Amino acid sequence: MTQYFSQTSGEKILLTLWIGSLWTVGFLVVPTLFGTLEDKQLAGMLAGKMFTAASYIGLFSGLIIVLTAAKQSERFKTNKRIWLVALMLLIVIIGEFIIQPQMADLKQLGLLSGSETSRQFDQLHLIGTALYMLNSLLGLILIIYQPQK
Repeated sequence: MTQYFSQTSGEKILLTLWIGSLWTVGFLVVPTLFGTLEDKQLAGMLAGKMFTAASYIGLFSGLIIVLTAAKQSERFKTNKRIWLVALMLLIVIIGEFIIQPQMADLKQLGLLSGSETSRQFDQLHLIGTALYMLNSLLGLILIIYQPQK
C-alpha cells in the first residue's frame, strides 16, 4: 500500500506540474502577453518560448509517468489514465517536434500577408492550437476523474 501511495503521489505531482503549466501558459500568460505588448512579434516570440517550456515539462512528466507504469505491466495494460497520459505525450511530441519545426522553417522564409508561406503557417498554427487545446482538456479530465481507492 505504501508503494502504491508513493507512486500515486508522484504521479499527482507530475500531472499538476504538467497540466498546471499547460493552463497557466496557454490561458493566462500568452493572452496577457498579446493583450499587453504592442509588439505582437515580440509577444509571439515570447509565447513560443513559453509553449516550448510547457512542452518540455510535459515530455518530462509524461515520460516518467508512462515509464513508471510500464514497469508494472498489469497497471500499464489496464489503467485508462496511463493510456490517456501516453496520448497526451504523443500530442506533445507531434506539436514540439513536427509542427513547431515546420512553423519555424516557414518563419525563416518570411511571412508576407496573403502569401502561400503565410497561409501554410496559419494552417500549422491552427493545428498546433487545436492540439494544445486538446491536451489541456485531456489534462483536465485526468484531474477531474480520479481513480477510486
